[in-house]
Amino acid sequence: MQVLPENSKSIDQAIEILKAGGVVVHATETCYGLACDLSNPDAVKKLFQIKQRPLTQPVSALFENILQAKEYVEWNNRAEELATKHLPGPLTLILPVRSDAPEVLYPMPDGSKKIGVRVSPHTTAQRLVQRFGKPISTTSANMHDQPNPFSVQEIIDQGVEPDLIIDSGELKPTKVSKVIDLTNPKEKILRP
Repeated sequence: MQVLPENSKSIDQAIEILKAGGVVVHATETCYGLACDLSNPDAVKKLFQIKQRPLTQPVSALFENILQAKEYVEWNNRAEELATKHLPGPLTLILPVRSDAPEVLYPMPDGSKKIGVRVSPHTTAQRLVQRFGKPISTTSANMHDQPNPFSVQEIIDQGVEPDLIIDSGELKPTKVSKVIDLTNPKEKILRP
């Protein structure tokens, strides 16, 4: 595991690691998060192993913007309303996956018919997803059922061992993203 300061070289290295099926920790607007190539089921399995996450609990997808998300999910009027008001930002919208998406995304190692959509305003998260050119996973960089990490030391103390940690310094503790399931006519708030 490498820990590198946030700069153009560490972003370049992160992109190479993601392309090779590795897992990278980076800052988001809520906490440090784990990223992998969401179209690579082996990379997703690796992320789940690192985090010790149950295989039945999907991770979300980090998109560059709403337009990119619309290529992968069945967008609806409520998603448009919420996204216009809150994205980029700490909001996750769960929507059905499009059958004609550019590629299959794996929010769980075995896939899923729905996925959480995130668009982060954090510059590091934005740079990674833009440079990678397709959605990456986004989930907190903590061990399952442990507190969200706001520093590299907290990640290390929890025993999380990705291929690379991009150190953006200590992040200001903030609330987790709100999660709204829009896969049914009646929306459901899964995390306030």
